[in-house]
Amino acid sequence: MHFVSRGLAALLLFSLSGPAWAQATTPPKPYGQSPERTERIRTRYTKFEYRIPMRDGTRLFTAVYVPNDAGPNKRYPILLMRTPYSVAPYGVDRYPAGISPSEEFEKEGFIVVGQDVRGRNMSEGEFVNVRPHKPKKAGPRDIDESTDTYDTIDWLVKNVPHNNGRVGQYGISYPGFYASAGAIDSHPALKAVSPQAPIGDWFWDDMHRHGAFNLALAFNFFSVFGKPRPQPTDKEDWEWFDHGTPDGYEFFLDLGPLSNADAKHLKGEVAFWKEIAAHPNYDSYWQARNILPHLKNIKAAVMTVGGWYDTEDLYGPLRTYDSIEKQNPGISNTLIMGPWQHGGWQGTEGSSLGDAEFGFKTSETYQALVLAFFKHHLKGGEKPDLPEALVFETGANRWRRFESWPPKGLREARLYFQPKGGLSFNKAPTGTAESFAEYVSDPDKPVPYTQELTAGWGKNYMAEDQRFASRRPDVLVFETEPLERDLTLAGPLEAELWVSTTGTDADWVVKLVDVHPGRPRGWKKGDAEKGLKNRGSQQTLVRGEPFRGRFRDSYSEPKPFKPGEVTKVRFVINDVFHTFQRGHKVMIQVQSSWFPFIDRNPQTFVPNIFEAKEGDFTRAFHRVYHSAAHPSAIKVGVLPSADE
Repeated sequence: MHFVSRGLAALLLFSLSGPAWAQATTPPKPYGQSPERTERIRTRYTKFEYRIPMRDGTRLFTAVYVPNDAGPNKRYPILLMRTPYSVAPYGVDRYPAGISPSEEFEKEGFIVVGQDVRGRNMSEGEFVNVRPHKPKKAGPRDIDESTDTYDTIDWLVKNVPHNNGRVGQYGISYPGFYASAGAIDSHPALKAVSPQAPIGDWFWDDMHRHGAFNLALAFNFFSVFGKPRPQPTDKEDWEWFDHGTPDGYEFFLDLGPLSNADAKHLKGEVAFWKEIAAHPNYDSYWQARNILPHLKNIKAAVMTVGGWYDTEDLYGPLRTYDSIEKQNPGISNTLIMGPWQHGGWQGTEGSSLGDAEFGFKTSETYQALVLAFFKHHLKGGEKPDLPEALVFETGANRWRRFESWPPKGLREARLYFQPKGGLSFNKAPTGTAESFAEYVSDPDKPVPYTQELTAGWGKNYMAEDQRFASRRPDVLVFETEPLERDLTLAGPLEAELWVSTTGTDADWVVKLVDVHPGRPRGWKKGDAEKGLKNRGSQQTLVRGEPFRGRFRDSYSEPKPFKPGEVTKVRFVINDVFHTFQRGHKVMIQVQSSWFPFIDRNPQTFVPNIFEAKEGDFTRAFHRVYHSAAHPSAIKVGVLPSADE
């Protein structure tokens, strides 16, 4: 869901490459696609277009690409992707710049299928965002994405000539959600599924972070994607939202309270924005859009893919893998996590992101494995050498293989905040006097989430140098002494903060940062002239997570803070797998805004922040405590080295 053009949030374009129907825009020429590839597809494949009937009579528009040499003696498996982003270009004489995860798939030979999901583009019916799954179905009117997938596969294997009766399904981001849904109660012909950056629970993926609203992503996405489509249409162009400035920080700050988004810009045309605004808490509306507890009765092999630097869907792949593992014992279930942005395993070389470098083209590992995965399960090819979890260790820049994720044998530890900005492993403050760090949080001057000038959605901030933030007076900094030996953190983190505020609501943003030495190891005079970057003293973001304080006891029943009262705030931070090398420091930054990634908290408790007024926004003094009575800390999992 990376941002590709003004006004269209990253969610709309799940990858810079892949099938044209997976792309909702016409971005600059993406990695792996070219006019020459289009011509090669045309010479290798014949294109057909069908309207496939579902059990309730609704017909879904489907593009099918069949290898030209298919015949009675040469049958091919089917590779399916279902998408809300259009299977354009429409017309049997028009071919896209890619119809599969890579050109190697097209050389290998698959019957490639793309389908407009119900209610989108050329398909009939009503579109429902992340349509809730129905575990019990009484008749043909009880449809969901699992039944639409089942009916599609059933039709394809019975009607597309020269298929071998085996089907695979994949997709990134929103199409990743449809891949997950298609695996539920799966059709017998479905043998392999790869949900990639899948939406797992839409309150946690894309839309919110611990109840804090993803303003820039949601607004930019739904200002385009959310417009009504009353009738099937073959329109292939998107109408971009014009921010009037390249500066997203300026645009969203000038927007004012969230209620102005609809009044000033969306003009009542985006129904889903109204639904978001009407459901600020984790109520039954959002709970119904949690697919994770329904990932059952999966018979196909599964390979879930995600990126450590995915700014939209990091929660989804981690929880999807875990849910499938627990609810489908005995099936082949693999997790691949690389150092990638959203869809970067398919859309980029994966050799760097932002201010982090990984040393080699990490995406090639994925591209080889995903082809081997589908070849094995759909064509009887050699079994790929896949562990339970193949994960990239950032900081050390290497792939690691584990029997489970998180890996076994983690040692629990705590990073305790200390007076004067210290950070210490397993050493809680001992002073009897109360101790705290204090700062002023001003909604009129929120802390930016990135230095990148964009009205869209920055993709580099997940590995961006944080010195621009740590030098602000409204960002607290705690750091260790230089490490004497390498330190590897793995699995989820947990923030345990003791806080107080002069307001009645507050956000708390926690960032885990890798601080490089002032003089980088191995740096030589003349390296700058060679184009190498001196990363001395760089503060590289490893993971960041915001938390809306009103949800500290319940995500469905928020409550205000009592001004001045010391209160515990605890929340889980998405997994990491990162090595802080010796000589580096571990840093924790704490702040109360991350704009416009996250909307501004007015810091005055109102039942629904979407209805907050200008007068509700107020400056507040926030404290984070680090005393024996109130020891703020970050709980981590340490992966011991072989010599420990």
